[in-house]
Amino acid sequence: MMDYPKPDDETEDCGCSDTPATRQSLYSDARAELRRRDFAKFLATVGGLTAVASLTAPLASTTQVFERSYEGPIYSDGVTLVDSEGEPIQEGRLSEGEHMTVFPEPRPGIEDAPTLLVRYSESAYSNVKEGFTVSGYAAFSKVCTHAGCMVGNRDGDLLVCPCHFGKFDPLSGASVEGGPPGRALPQLPITLSSDGTLIATGDFSGPVGPGGE
Repeated sequence: MMDYPKPDDETEDCGCSDTPATRQSLYSDARAELRRRDFAKFLATVGGLTAVASLTAPLASTTQVFERSYEGPIYSDGVTLVDSEGEPIQEGRLSEGEHMTVFPEPRPGIEDAPTLLVRYSESAYSNVKEGFTVSGYAAFSKVCTHAGCMVGNRDGDLLVCPCHFGKFDPLSGASVEGGPPGRALPQLPITLSSDGTLIATGDFSGPVGPGGE
């Protein structure tokens, strides 16, 4: 019969030595190295996904596609242009080269109907219909005619859609200067009221958003 070593026979070290026993590190062999690499890859993946999410969240909020269900007029003669706080836009609100988002004074229709208001010198405009500019101001639908995203970026004087980089020239009636849009941004005819407030004199020159070619 084979004699198996008893616990007392396995080692001459009783554990009573003055030198403490050294425990083998979890990361000292090949398997531990593989585990460490896998864990590092996991962290990198999670970090990458987090970074992408942090970038796409604000992007989604600024390029939200405009959904149109109302088919009636948005603006009409005498409707006041207001800012996001509901304050009417006075003639001196913008300097030349500036732009802002405005809306029709609260009324039934497309919710908010975001509109880009720009200002340049009167002589800078070309190919713009009579009655569509006043005191250097021009107004266009902010909804891109390609996919319905919000046009709000700038490239020099060009207005740029952040979704597919459609470019529109406000100095020539928001004509398409680059990217996939098939038509210009609809323009809004505007004038000044007797108290110097910007008002519409009618509705947009074309359908808002995609389609309407």
